[in-house]
Amino acid sequence: MTSQNETPISVTRTQRPGPRPDDATLAFGKVFTDHMFLMDYEEGKGWHDPRVVPYEPLVMDPATSVLHYGQAVFDGLKAFRGKDGQIRLFRAQRHAERLNKSCRALCIPEMDVDLIRRSFEAIVAADHEWVPRTRGTSLYIRPTVIARDVMLGVHPAHRYTYFVICSPVGAYYKEGVKPVRILATDTHVRAVQGGLGEAKTAANYAASLSAQQEAERAGYTQVLWLDGVERKYIDEVGTMNIMMQIGEEVITPPLAGTILDGVTRNSILQLLRDWGHTVSERRVSIDEVMQAGRDGTLREMWGTGTAAVVSPVGELGYKGEKISIGNGHTGILTQKLYDSIVGIQYGEAADPHGWTSVVKAPVTA
Repeated sequence: MTSQNETPISVTRTQRPGPRPDDATLAFGKVFTDHMFLMDYEEGKGWHDPRVVPYEPLVMDPATSVLHYGQAVFDGLKAFRGKDGQIRLFRAQRHAERLNKSCRALCIPEMDVDLIRRSFEAIVAADHEWVPRTRGTSLYIRPTVIARDVMLGVHPAHRYTYFVICSPVGAYYKEGVKPVRILATDTHVRAVQGGLGEAKTAANYAASLSAQQEAERAGYTQVLWLDGVERKYIDEVGTMNIMMQIGEEVITPPLAGTILDGVTRNSILQLLRDWGHTVSERRVSIDEVMQAGRDGTLREMWGTGTAAVVSPVGELGYKGEKISIGNGHTGILTQKLYDSIVGIQYGEAADPHGWTSVVKAPVTA
């Protein structure tokens, strides 16, 4: 019997390829490639029919369950074209594993991890010419699973669709890594233990919009989320994991059910430990951080995520008080982390942990 990791993936090429944008014009998630990956699930039949097809709309009945009850998960990773012309995925296996973890949280049937990884490779190989060539640009890959039952009723669906779409994206920081201003909120809650905080699901992002708007109106870039029970312990920043260096200790909140197990987070923690830094995954209160800002021991603060790799924090606001971090400049450690991760992604630096994998597509310089 053929196992899932041996299941052939059919490829149907588009007859109407679209124009590829110039690298200098790329934004984030505005343009999409010629193809998409699709796979279906039916109860009793399992996941089946993996295929690459021309990019096209998904046709759904108005009663499709995902539209009413939000049973949907997604992930996000990138493909990078190096100076050698090779196209590399960054930590594809871990992204595949995390997608399944999100599926479990929303009662969605899991997929074979190797088949998920192969779906990333298949869509990038099909659209390899869409991978931009300028350093700092990349091909963003968005795998998604949605419930496809046509019914009204709150229970797990019996039919699902898995799809992967891709978008060539520009450099997150077009003029270099720039610090952002963040605002801590104790009036809005993103997630609580026992909820969906550790899953990458649409509901978590919808829950962030109101607080994000308030922060932007106050002149800040992102929201610093506090825990949903005591409203005092730091969770995440915007849609990113958060880290800070207080004295000689690098601190990040623990994976305790309310925050996403970030792939960049995991990578940075590994690098910091490789370099001999003192790293703590522990609860850290907003009061501790604000006090460290006042007494000068808060040396650096940054967010971590796929889109930006690291996003340095130059100012922290909380209850009307503002703390400047590093005089509003990117810290030495933050910059080193950014440069190290990006170097690995583009094949310019050693990859001792085997985080990148080369896509088997024609090599074009």
